[in-house]
Amino acid sequence: MDCIKLTGIRCCSCVGYLPKEQVLAQWLEVNLRLWLDLAPASQRDRLEDTLDYRNTIATVKHRVNTANFALIERLAEAIARLRRRAEWGKQVKIRVTKPYAPILDFGGKIKHENHSTQIRLGAIAM
Repeated sequence: MDCIKLTGIRCCSCVGYLPKEQVLAQWLEVNLRLWLDLAPASQRDRLEDTLDYRNTIATVKHRVNTANFALIERLAEAIARLRRRAEWGKQVKIRVTKPYAPILDFGGKIKHENHSTQIRLGAIAM
């Protein structure tokens, strides 16, 4: 099983519990780790045999840029559910980072990781 990592996918979205976070978009960063069988790609050197990074990045950016959730946990689950349509492999690990959380005297980052081997059906209505 091979693993492809797509890191630093920067998106802008209204995600947060505070009222101002629900109306003012803020930067988020998404990192994906996808486990796939890429043996055919390593043998034949054809794009059809691997993950098309461009489509994957565009799909994630669209989902995040159009999101409006109170929690990054729900956003991470919404991204994970894209896997059903995008053939992202047997396992997916998603990290959503909020680099500039509006918390007084806090200069750190908020991160949530979602690691799934199967989609939890019924967890979120899309």
